[in-house]
Amino acid sequence: MLYSICMAEDLSKYHAPVTELFRVPASAEEREQCRLSKEQVEFYEENGYLAGVRMLTGEQVERLRAELRELMRPGQARSELWYEFHSNESRDPARVLFHALGAWRIAPGFHDLLWNPRFTVAASQLLGGTVRFWHDQLFCKPARHGGVVAWHQDYSYWTRTTPLAHLTCWIGLDDSTRENGCLCYVPGSHRWPDLPVTGLAGDMDSIQAVLTEEQKGLFRPVAIELKSGECSFHHPRMIHGSFANSTDRPRRATVINVFRDGVLSNSDAPPLEGVPVIPKGEPMGGQFFPLLYDPNRIKQK
Repeated sequence: MLYSICMAEDLSKYHAPVTELFRVPASAEEREQCRLSKEQVEFYEENGYLAGVRMLTGEQVERLRAELRELMRPGQARSELWYEFHSNESRDPARVLFHALGAWRIAPGFHDLLWNPRFTVAASQLLGGTVRFWHDQLFCKPARHGGVVAWHQDYSYWTRTTPLAHLTCWIGLDDSTRENGCLCYVPGSHRWPDLPVTGLAGDMDSIQAVLTEEQKGLFRPVAIELKSGECSFHHPRMIHGSFANSTDRPRRATVINVFRDGVLSNSDAPPLEGVPVIPKGEPMGGQFFPLLYDPNRIKQK
């Protein structure tokens, strides 16, 4: 079954699910099933990432894939609801990387994904508090010539918000393997300082120019192979990237970026394209940065 995409309405107006795709836990016991174990949280804190967490059912994956096919159609690039839309961020037709921000404003499934309790409960544990939305992303590598995502730290792009209290959840909509360009992490690099931006869709070796000799010695990536519907979480300073897709299948993923409630604007420029300015020093919030989960409110009920 194909699902229509709402083109006339900006779904950012709705700070709650608009479909029944993700079931809200009916009890504390059901919510407990969404929690990470103590060992998982400790692994994240030690290594800067956590992988292999089941995030979506098969039905939910199919719903998001159907919406994604519509979102990737060339005419969709004209939508004013996107923060960014790159049919090929690499600009090399032989190394295609589809990258877009703002699907939550356009497609009901991607909107409601933000309130998926499997995500919000785990994110609250890893952030240590109330979860507020930052922005979403789509990363898609077509078969045979899907491009790379060069090594980078997310927070190097996000210094317009402060303090650093951010978290990323990378969700596979296909099986991701070494052959089709799965995500790779450099364990422990979340303890490194902020590094200069060296580009997102270019040379995988460009980051070497900004690393110290000690960091180069510690640069030992691990490949994060995931089944469709599984996710990985990572720290905003985690060095990560992904290589090209050399298979005959696409490698599609969606990303949710959040921060702990209380993070402030660190700029007098718009935080995202087309979003009103939040003056420097003011808390991030409003229509485009909704609260997703408050563990204290849940406890009071």
